[in-house]
Amino acid sequence: MAYLLGIDVGTSGTKTVLFCESGAVVASHTIEYPMYQPQNGYAEQDPIDWWNAVVQTIQMVLKQSKIDPAQIQGIGISGQMHSLVMLDKDGEVIRPAILWCDARTAKECEQITQIVGAQRLIEITANPALAGFTAGKILWVRNHEPENYAKCAHILLPKDYIRYQLTGEFATEVSDASGMQLLDVPNRCWSDEILQKLEIDKHLLGRVYESQQVTGQVTQKAAKLTGLQPGTAVVGGAADNAAAAVGTGVVKDNRGFTTIGSSGVVYTHTSKVAIDKGGRVHTFCSSVPGEWLVMGCTLSAGMSLKWFRDNFFGQEMQTADLMGVDPYYLMDQEAQTVPIGSNRLIYLPYLMGERSPILDPNARGVFFGLSAIHTKKDMLRAIMEGVTFSQRHCMEVMKEMGISFGEMLACGGGGSSPLWRQMLADVYGIPVSTLETKEGPALGVAILAGVGTGLYNNVLEACQQMIKVKDVHQPIDEHIVAYEKYYQLYTKIYPSLIEQFELLSHLS
Repeated sequence: MAYLLGIDVGTSGTKTVLFCESGAVVASHTIEYPMYQPQNGYAEQDPIDWWNAVVQTIQMVLKQSKIDPAQIQGIGISGQMHSLVMLDKDGEVIRPAILWCDARTAKECEQITQIVGAQRLIEITANPALAGFTAGKILWVRNHEPENYAKCAHILLPKDYIRYQLTGEFATEVSDASGMQLLDVPNRCWSDEILQKLEIDKHLLGRVYESQQVTGQVTQKAAKLTGLQPGTAVVGGAADNAAAAVGTGVVKDNRGFTTIGSSGVVYTHTSKVAIDKGGRVHTFCSSVPGEWLVMGCTLSAGMSLKWFRDNFFGQEMQTADLMGVDPYYLMDQEAQTVPIGSNRLIYLPYLMGERSPILDPNARGVFFGLSAIHTKKDMLRAIMEGVTFSQRHCMEVMKEMGISFGEMLACGGGGSSPLWRQMLADVYGIPVSTLETKEGPALGVAILAGVGTGLYNNVLEACQQMIKVKDVHQPIDEHIVAYEKYYQLYTKIYPSLIEQFELLSHLS
């Protein structure tokens, strides 16, 4: 039997999953690592932490499964988008990676827009200059840390740093490269025009592949560290959300998914390029060759819930540990006791600024309507509802673009919550399903590895064989009516605070 390995380099941790060719999980292991915030709005990680987690999770998966590593036909890698990794000429990390949720690059985004032109930038990269994207981070290092920029010989994304460690190759693929603001998204190649205007040397960037193409093989050095077989094929893989799309079977028109991980995403597949001229949602290359995706991103989705858990649910975390259950399970039970609308409390999930659809790095989290009657349970449910409203807000922009949603699947950590899935169905007004396997991104890149190494003919065929839908949550009419009133109020709060957020950003 052939096996496929999927590695998902996330923000909170790395998860490595071994699948058999039918899509069933054989073994899985996750290792977490810290995120550092040296200043308000900054977010960084040490790429070495990612690599150590990859090595250890591969070792554990091989140990758990007891398979011969030679039976692993291919490896796919998924990872957090946009985050900047800079290496010197010897392949050593120069500085901590600047993450996707880092909001320091507002001035660099203005610089990019001025140099390239707002409309031209959207025409080429399908997106406006955003604080989370990689190009702004490159310019920030050049502007603020010229000594580090001078040392830079290679610019990589998180999963591509892992690819380098596994194979020695400097490469990326179209879905992840789309989020760097350096790719010609309609034509699926580096944009010479953007690179020349921003004065970024093209040789700093890796070769761009399609997601299922083989990009290299596991080296002797990496094999010795991980236990993998030398020569095992490593395919392009995909950005986390593009990988989740493959892992949920969202690889054809009229299908979408919602994922609630550290960030929250509403995503749909399109066989034609569709670009929002206002840049409120993002168009990237899909992992299906010659096709695209449209997505809206809530920066602090699951991150909002984790922040609240870590700061206010210490007792529940201890109880969960004693019970042997996930703390989020107990939090779900508490949120379930609070009515729709959280007793007239609304949350804006802007802990790290926001990307879709408001494009404001200065925005910050808000509890609106907080009063003496509210408890932490009300605040908890308000967070879940606020994140869901944010994702609905993105979905409405996509509808304006002529995109329809016939099917919606839920994945990510939040997608495992029945309460949150029902909330999504009620706020969206459409059925929301989940899958037998909850390994969205890891399964997605394993599927790509199967296609790239000849186990399957194409991505759609592989998805049909490896993915199975199970629970379906139907929207409840009375819930739709109740949520709609709160959603409409939610959309009015941020516009009233734009000037105040700007003033707050300048206070010492």
